[in-house]
Amino acid sequence: MTRSPIAPLALVGGLALAVCQWLVFVYAPEEQVMGLAQKIFYIHLPLAWWGLVSFGVSCVAGILYLKTRAPKYDLLSAAAVETGMLFCTLTLVTGSIWGRHSWGVWWTWDPRLTTALILWFIYAGYMALRAMPMPENRRGALSAVVAIAGFLDVPLVFLSARLWRSIHPSVFASEGGGLEPEMAVAVVACVLSFCLVWLALMLLRYRQMLLSRRLDEMLFERMMAEDENEQH
Repeated sequence: MTRSPIAPLALVGGLALAVCQWLVFVYAPEEQVMGLAQKIFYIHLPLAWWGLVSFGVSCVAGILYLKTRAPKYDLLSAAAVETGMLFCTLTLVTGSIWGRHSWGVWWTWDPRLTTALILWFIYAGYMALRAMPMPENRRGALSAVVAIAGFLDVPLVFLSARLWRSIHPSVFASEGGGLEPEMAVAVVACVLSFCLVWLALMLLRYRQMLLSRRLDEMLFERMMAEDENEQH
C-alpha cells in the first residue's frame, strides 16, 4: 500500500467526519419538531446516496466485464456490491431508528422503504451467488447480469417518494421550505466526507480481492509445478 491512495483517503475521510460531528451537533440548529433525533439524518442521507452509487459502479463494472471478460472488472463489481451492501444495510438501520421516532413504528411499507428493501435482497442474492462453487468465468458472467439487472431498482428507490404517495420526506424538493442554511452546510459536508470513506473502503476491498486472486494463481502454479516434478 506504499503508493496506494487508500490510506490517505481513509485518513482525510476520518478527519473530515470528525469535523462533521461539530457541524452536526454544534453548528447546525436543532429541528423544531423532531428535536435531537433529526441529527441521524446527517448520517442516513450520505449512507443512502453512496450505497446507491456503489450499485451504479457495480453495474458499470458488470457491463465492462461482459464486454471484455477482464477479471479486474468482475472484482471491481463485487467490491462495489459489498461496499454498497454495507451502506445499504446501515441506511435501513438508521432509517428504522428515525422512523420509530417520527412515525411511531420501526417499519412501514412506504414506497421508498419497500424499494430499498427489495434492492437489499437483490444484492444479497448477488453475494450468495458469488459464494457458490462454480467456474470463475461463469460466476463472473452471472454476477454481472445480476448487478446490471439489480441496478434497475436504483432509480425507483431515488424517485419513489415523488412517483407514489409517500410519507418519506423529500428534503431537497420540499415545496414548503427545505433545510436551513446551516443544516445544508452540514449535509453537504457529511456527504463529501462519507464519499472519501466510501471510496477508501471500496478500493481496499478491491485490492484485497486482487491480491487474493493473485495468491490463488500462485498456489495453482506451484501445485502444477510440483505435479510435473513428481512425474519426472
